[in-house]
Amino acid sequence: MNAEAVQDLISQKPELKASKAKLEAMKSGAYCVHRSWGFGRIKSYDAASRKLLIDFDGKPGHPMDPAFCIGTLEILPEKHLLVRKQTEAATIQDLIENNPAQLVVEALATYPNNAATGVELENLFSSVIGADKFKRWWTAAKKQLAGDPRVAVPAKRTEVFVLRDEPVNVEDELIEQFKNTRSPRRRLLIAAELLTTAKKKDLKPLAADLLTDVAAIVKDTQQLELAERLQGAWVRNDLAALAGQDLSALEPKVEEIVANERDLPVIAEKLPTGYHVRLLDLIHSAHPTAWKEIVFTLLKLSSGKFTTECVNFLLDHECGAEITSTFLRWQVEQNLRAPVLLWIVKNRTTRKFSRLLNDLIGPRLLTAILFAIDYEALQTAGARRMPLADILSDDTDLIPDLLSTADPETARDLANTLMLNQGFEELTKKSLLARFIKLFPGIQSLVASDESEKGEALLVSKDSYDRKREEYDAIVTKKIPENSKAIAAAREHGDLKENSEYKMAKQDQSLLLAQKSQLERELGNARVTDFKDVTTDSVGVGSVVELRDLGAKKLVTYSILGAWDSNPDAFIMSYKTPLGQALLSKKVGDEVQVKIAGEEHTYAIQAIRRHVDAK
Repeated sequence: MNAEAVQDLISQKPELKASKAKLEAMKSGAYCVHRSWGFGRIKSYDAASRKLLIDFDGKPGHPMDPAFCIGTLEILPEKHLLVRKQTEAATIQDLIENNPAQLVVEALATYPNNAATGVELENLFSSVIGADKFKRWWTAAKKQLAGDPRVAVPAKRTEVFVLRDEPVNVEDELIEQFKNTRSPRRRLLIAAELLTTAKKKDLKPLAADLLTDVAAIVKDTQQLELAERLQGAWVRNDLAALAGQDLSALEPKVEEIVANERDLPVIAEKLPTGYHVRLLDLIHSAHPTAWKEIVFTLLKLSSGKFTTECVNFLLDHECGAEITSTFLRWQVEQNLRAPVLLWIVKNRTTRKFSRLLNDLIGPRLLTAILFAIDYEALQTAGARRMPLADILSDDTDLIPDLLSTADPETARDLANTLMLNQGFEELTKKSLLARFIKLFPGIQSLVASDESEKGEALLVSKDSYDRKREEYDAIVTKKIPENSKAIAAAREHGDLKENSEYKMAKQDQSLLLAQKSQLERELGNARVTDFKDVTTDSVGVGSVVELRDLGAKKLVTYSILGAWDSNPDAFIMSYKTPLGQALLSKKVGDEVQVKIAGEEHTYAIQAIRRHVDAK
């Protein structure tokens, strides 16, 4: 766009005057990044239609309104890495392959004040290098940067990388920080960073001085948690080894810090990831007779990378068969927690772990997954993301894998459990049910039955009704109006077929309207009750039922409450669940049979009380 075209636009829309510089930057040949369409290059400006023509990848000559682009289109400077990838392809590729630290330095030089957060750099390099190769490359680049005097590397990805005006020796900088801080925690972290980043030969002359301070912190301070004290003790020992001093004289010994087995889960949870393998080795030496039981306990409570470390450690000690049998036992006992279930399904097809997990992959595991998701949904406030629910939705092979050995009746029971699960929105449930129906067409009748129940009254508690009503009000009074404004703003710019913002806003509208419709049906069918009308003559909604599981020969007690009141942890079930339905109207002495995950369970009713009397 030339000055005349810019002035013409401003005369049509005076509010664009404040964005004059941005409009002037939209010149033919300029490289750009659009929020929706990604990287591109401005081809020309069509004065007649007042549209920029931009060549995006796979979409050449895409017309866009400059006024509409002000907030979504970024014009890139000549030195930007994405631009240089086009204009200096060989140079950039050489830096990617052979000098990652230099590429980071040159990237930082293009940011204001020569500084950018780790998140900003990750987004940039993911685009430059490619999402499939980026993570490994960025890990290697950060290792180079840790010893590069030109760049100040932050401890967290949300903090800034800074290109220094003058190179600074990293060891000197960290030592200066160590001397100037009074915080015991911070001093231990700096000492640990020194051991990680500094070369052993450079650190050796300083090791004795650092050791004195670190040893005093580990021995005397009362401010450290056990995990911090253990990490500090390891740093102290590493410094002592560098200084050539005797470790036996140092107190407390690392074995003493982990002597109490009850402390180990908390230590493992709070210990930095890089120390997990060292912790497991220490447990093995400090608890020579009980280490296996301890590691299995830590595995049960583990999450993320620590789960893998625990499994690998047990495999290294020839416990493969015990891992499988323990997982199967935890599955039967409903002791498989969501993070471990997530690890199992993620690793079910990996070469290293698939043989361990093969016996687990079946309908019973899906039961455990649905139970864990429902439990987490009940325990979680707000709309926090649940990784286990996400992978069940995102991994299209997971449900088919888990149902591969299921019979139709088991699959139907699981589909029914899914429909009652509180961890999924209704649209997600329908998507997941479609995978059931593809394998077991007869399950289609469940969906039809659910649709036919639109007019059926639902008994609900006041608290659960209020929660559902708040969800509905938020959609009607906030989310839908905001979406309508977004649609109106996008529609003003015309060319709806090519308008990605309009398409995304319309997709959001469809989702919101579906959620609104579903909530309206549920709230319209709801009948609030205080459960006071129930008697003790027979089981009803509001009963507390004491049952004897005749197979397992144990007593269990359930409160049977409203349609939206399920709380497995508190032994509260909705009357709409299969067991709840089977118990309704039954009396003391009656027996009911319910099939759960393909297994028949027979319960005998021992006693009936009222929930309102038990409060």
